[in-house]
Amino acid sequence: MLQRHPDPRRGVVVTALRGEFRTLGEVLDAAAEQHGDHEAYVEPGRARITFAEFARASDGLAGALAARGIGHGDVVALMLPSSIDFAVCYAAAARLGAVTTGLNTRLGPREVAAVLERARPALVIRDAGAGLPEPPAGIPVLARTDLAATYDGPGLAAPVGVAPTDPVVIIWTSGTTGTPKGAWFDSRNLAAAATAAGVMSAPYDRRLVATPFAHAGYLAKLWDQLAWGITMVISPVPWSAPEMARILREERITVAGGVPTQWAKLLEEPETGPLPHLRVGIAATAPAPPELVEKTAARLGVPLVVRYAMTESPTICGTEPDDPPEIQFRTVGRPQEGTELLLTDDAGRPVPAGEVGRVRVRGGCVMRGYWNQPELTAEVLTPDGWLISGDFGSFDATGNLVLSGRASDVYIRGGYNVYPLEVENVLSQHPGVAKVAVVGAPAPVIGEIGVAFVVPANPASPPTRDVLRGWTRERLADYKAPDRVEIVPELPLTAMLKVDRHALRARC
Repeated sequence: MLQRHPDPRRGVVVTALRGEFRTLGEVLDAAAEQHGDHEAYVEPGRARITFAEFARASDGLAGALAARGIGHGDVVALMLPSSIDFAVCYAAAARLGAVTTGLNTRLGPREVAAVLERARPALVIRDAGAGLPEPPAGIPVLARTDLAATYDGPGLAAPVGVAPTDPVVIIWTSGTTGTPKGAWFDSRNLAAAATAAGVMSAPYDRRLVATPFAHAGYLAKLWDQLAWGITMVISPVPWSAPEMARILREERITVAGGVPTQWAKLLEEPETGPLPHLRVGIAATAPAPPELVEKTAARLGVPLVVRYAMTESPTICGTEPDDPPEIQFRTVGRPQEGTELLLTDDAGRPVPAGEVGRVRVRGGCVMRGYWNQPELTAEVLTPDGWLISGDFGSFDATGNLVLSGRASDVYIRGGYNVYPLEVENVLSQHPGVAKVAVVGAPAPVIGEIGVAFVVPANPASPPTRDVLRGWTRERLADYKAPDRVEIVPELPLTAMLKVDRHALRARC
């Protein structure tokens, strides 16, 4: 199990966690022993906890939860912000063989009710100030303010029998296409995610975490953190470029993620210079223009890489630090270790090289199924282990995956399929465009037209429809050029910080 790994900075081979482990609980104890006084979590300006303290606190809380009747197979729902408390609760539930699920603090009442109805938790651990509604009557609640008193408690009297195939965590989709779906994972999945981390993880990294802990970016990666002894530094909310710059320097961050706009704003900070500790940056949720990749490398001394994942498979593809900027912008890279990709037509047949097909994923990181939804699970998981995603893409000549968009986003203009992501990638290269999203809108005769919602780089002088149509036609087929351009101050976002295309379609 994950014993040696190259450190890209030092050019040497170093040791991570030693040993073979079957469950998340076993990894927790090994990390406490081997990483000891090394920091596990940091809430800048508030609190810090070492791996030994983390393991001890989770054991104390596990004992308290067991005294409340929580045990093997029970679901524990966390209504908490990203925090040390969230992490301790997750680890405590894992020790009991219980199943953790997290609720993003940006969810609304209807979404929270849908998640709780599907998850059927035996306990909700809730921060009353996190902005989430109270759970329905009948579900036991433990207040966050009562957690700390349990951390030094007696703990579990004896280890709980947990199998590698037992569910560990349920991670929910954003729910913008209907009722949220809960992808569940076991210890084997979490171990596979650590193996597939590649350049994203090195021993004793210090990782700045900006995504909510209820997201797959944290919940599916706890084993990865423990295996490499990674310190998770929790980004303050709300985000600001000066604060990010300060934390990157003072906390000696080695891995950091952000959307391209955040990296661009960071570069605008006058005091932002080379960051010698930072070894890799992640461009998330949107393509990073080549000039941004080049500026980040020149100004900060760090490469930007792209990662492609989904709730149902938190690790899929990624670019490498030495890939050229054009690859970082145009593609999402190549499959990570232990992951297979297949592009098929609607009948499940592989498409010829270079053609667009539906993305299928197979490997250890793929979910075991949707929680309490066997029929829906059967629709997306084939008997031979392929996850049928909602994404379309093609492979370039060097094996990099080029995404075209989601099945639910594709619109048909005059009989031709248009993939919005392809159009967005082209429009985002225009100097007058800061952000853009394209959706299909009903239209007489030709069926649907493309509507581009554009956040201009200069609100006082936004690009015109004709300019953007001409820009697109020079680079793509003419039917892919947007028929309408709507200038907006910002794009609406879902609770998972993705563009809310349903809200945009409602404006058409």
